[in-house]
Amino acid sequence: MHIYQQSGQFSGRKNVLRGIILAVALVLLWRLFVLQIADPSYKAFARSNYLRHVTDYPARGLIYDRNGELLVYNEAHYDLMVIPGQVRDIDTLAFCELLGIEVSAFESRLLQARRFSRFRASVFERQISKTTFAAFQEKLFRFPGFFVQPRTLRRYTYPIATHTFGYVGEAGPNVIQNDPYYRSGDYIGISGLERAYEEELRGSKGLRIWMVDVLNRDIGPFQEGRYDTLAIAGKDLYTTLDAQLQIYGEQLMQNKRGSIVAIEPATGEILALVSSPSFDPGLLVGRQRTRNYRMLQNDTLKPLFNRALMAQYPPGSVFKLINTLIALQENVVDASTTYGCSGIYHTSGISVRCRTHPNPVNAISGTQHSCNTYSSIIFQNTINQSRFENIQQAFTNWRDHVVSFGLGQQFGSDLSHELSGLVATSDYYDRLYGPRGWRSQTILSLGIGQGELGVTPMQLANMTAAIANKGHYITPHLVKAVGHKENPSNKNANINEINIDRRHFETIAHAMHLVVEDGTGRFSRIPGIEMAGKTGTVQNPHGENHSVFVAFAPVDDPKIAISVVVENAGYGSVWAAPIASLMIEKYLNREVNRQWFEQRVLDAKFLTTQQ
Repeated sequence: MHIYQQSGQFSGRKNVLRGIILAVALVLLWRLFVLQIADPSYKAFARSNYLRHVTDYPARGLIYDRNGELLVYNEAHYDLMVIPGQVRDIDTLAFCELLGIEVSAFESRLLQARRFSRFRASVFERQISKTTFAAFQEKLFRFPGFFVQPRTLRRYTYPIATHTFGYVGEAGPNVIQNDPYYRSGDYIGISGLERAYEEELRGSKGLRIWMVDVLNRDIGPFQEGRYDTLAIAGKDLYTTLDAQLQIYGEQLMQNKRGSIVAIEPATGEILALVSSPSFDPGLLVGRQRTRNYRMLQNDTLKPLFNRALMAQYPPGSVFKLINTLIALQENVVDASTTYGCSGIYHTSGISVRCRTHPNPVNAISGTQHSCNTYSSIIFQNTINQSRFENIQQAFTNWRDHVVSFGLGQQFGSDLSHELSGLVATSDYYDRLYGPRGWRSQTILSLGIGQGELGVTPMQLANMTAAIANKGHYITPHLVKAVGHKENPSNKNANINEINIDRRHFETIAHAMHLVVEDGTGRFSRIPGIEMAGKTGTVQNPHGENHSVFVAFAPVDDPKIAISVVVENAGYGSVWAAPIASLMIEKYLNREVNRQWFEQRVLDAKFLTTQQ
């Protein structure tokens, strides 16, 4: 009996021991399952210790002018990357001395990298110098977890066309969240052509997987590069800009606030896009970009503001071209209908003053001498036509003509951040005065380009191109070809017809020619070049009036249409017209022979910190 009890106790203990062994085995098996299958972090940690995933960033596409001159290119630089899970036993002080940072900065950045991921690489120090890069390459084995990632920075042949090119910056959280192509530390076009053609310019990233030894040294590609992918360089852009004309325009606008927009009428290609004040595009490249951007943002002269596409002004007297065309199309007048001008026009208690000029005037001489009386009368007669039931119908008809010139709307091509301007609607006046509370006299200022009108310099240049084309315009755009110069980009080349007969445009073009030959713009005649133009002086309630001029040349075969706005410079004939004249001479002759005339413009200064 005693022997049996001892045997039973032994058997029970043996079962307990088996149970313990089995339980331990199950625990170990479960942990192995978790480590190898269920929890990928351990696998990632193991792989991160002998594999390094290096993104192969493609070269961003280059940007050329219309003649094939290189304007924007790339220069190699290097980002110092970190994989926090591999950082161990490093000489922190030596590392910081090599990089030129404080130990506290090292600890802060490493903590930030750990929060992003312990096993994925992130940027520790952006855009290190070539000297620092060389030093790190020699001593990299001393700093496990760190490696250098090649990248490129934008560089510029000339410090021009800043607003047109735009700039490249780090992709923000929203971009990364919404577009799987971008990851933390990637760059993206922020503005200008860099933004409009981001997908074409960026190319496609590649990936290289390297094996590393215990000293963090590359020992060769993983599985002979079987899983590597090649980067595909971005496509080049061939812009419509004429680099030498752009340079010249920016020189002429030094110490002035305003803009120059030049277009090739036959194609809608933008030859020059000048906004002044401007800045060197190189300021928004590299490690100092954030500091420089803040400095430019706080500058009272607002150099970041693209006046060519975003400034909105009443068009002033240049708008008389459109009003005269509308009156001719509506049969309110014909080219020979004349009106006398006493120097002041009175109607229902409203007075409009005019300059002294030959009398009487018609569509041609009224344009030639910029007669306010003529423009006011034909505008009123257009609105007061008896065929319309009410003023709302008449005004809407007039407005439809105006909008057909591209005013009051965005062009929607590759012009970044363009504004639409303003052409008021009849609903606006109904809300302001009541449906029966307004009439042609109420809005008479529209007849001379003032009142509820706002146009951008781009719209003024396009309007002029439409007149040069005798009734249509090609949507203005900045890129001729993508990828290859022989691969034209036609996505922006839309033809827009204006609902006014060609014969009326011929009348206005003739009148604009007389403006330059023996009218308000005669001071800016170009020897050997027939130019058509129109001066404008835009009222400015905050100071000196703005000087405006639009023109195209040659008259019989237009190669260039242009608008010039010089803020706070007074009469259009005095400053804007000479600048346009010089730009046209430079483009058509490739040189300027009127040195005294040119020097007068270069010496002029209208730039103040007042807005």
